[in-house]
Amino acid sequence: MRTYLETTKNVYKDAAENPNVGLCCTTTPIWQMPDLYIPLKMQKMNYGCGSTVHPRDLVDNPTILYVGIGGGMELLQFAYYSRKKSGVIGVDVVDEMINACKENFKDAEIQNPWFKSEFVDIRYGDALNLPVKDESIDVAAQNCLFNIFKLDDLKRALSEMYRVLKSHGRLVLSDPVCETEMPENLKNDERLRALCLSGAIPLKDYIQLLTDVGFGTLEIRAKRPYRILDPENYDTDQMIYIESVEVAAIKDPLLPDGPCVFTGKTAILFGKEEYFDDGNGHSLVNNQPLAICDKTAGQLAALGRNDIFISESTWFYDGGGSC
Repeated sequence: MRTYLETTKNVYKDAAENPNVGLCCTTTPIWQMPDLYIPLKMQKMNYGCGSTVHPRDLVDNPTILYVGIGGGMELLQFAYYSRKKSGVIGVDVVDEMINACKENFKDAEIQNPWFKSEFVDIRYGDALNLPVKDESIDVAAQNCLFNIFKLDDLKRALSEMYRVLKSHGRLVLSDPVCETEMPENLKNDERLRALCLSGAIPLKDYIQLLTDVGFGTLEIRAKRPYRILDPENYDTDQMIYIESVEVAAIKDPLLPDGPCVFTGKTAILFGKEEYFDDGNGHSLVNNQPLAICDKTAGQLAALGRNDIFISESTWFYDGGGSC
């Protein structure tokens, strides 16, 4: 095994045996849903940097894959929407984490009468060789895991997620990103990489990797402050600002003119005209905001009209747009 992956296993072995509340996390709140109660130990073992649980992804009784299970919190949340035997598949490479998760499920069954541990099929395996059949998953998710991988392994992990997804299925992920070039010495610090710090790459590069795998539609759902690597505490001569991003990558066909990437841009028709149609499937109604992908934003801007406002990226998109 590559030494940095062995280091990562050891970090999360310790995190399973000695829950570390500050290991990851942002200010993202824990989902509150009727009749859902999350055991305290699960909350302490929430080693994500955002959330991958979005109700609009989880309609029609989906089959869900979650890679890197932590204490089982998001597995429990997913099971809330898929209450069937093996409706949620959890994959992890750390035996101690698997055992801790199964113990947490016993508490979850006591606190949640609707929940049965059989709803979640926990499998030993890693993200680079998923023990899952081709095109068998509706929603795949990972939270603050893939940023640990070096480039070739990251490409492999994304390809594996693409492989197991059904057509129009979606990969929902939360990962740190960083627009500052990460110094090589930090990139090669195996423990910092395992702690979800020095493996962060620019968002545009992450988007390109997802597109290269074949995902045709990408939604940037949220972006939040995450961590600072400063010269006083880390081996760097500059302040490095890291953010957490939540992305949904949908297994839609990749169009000839490129992917549809939603970064929270909006078009608004204003002025005297009540309606505008560009003839390419994009219609605007006066004073009715329309979420648009970046590609559509460029096409509308190229028209040179002075009655169409196009916002900057807000890095928040929650559906209902036009591509």
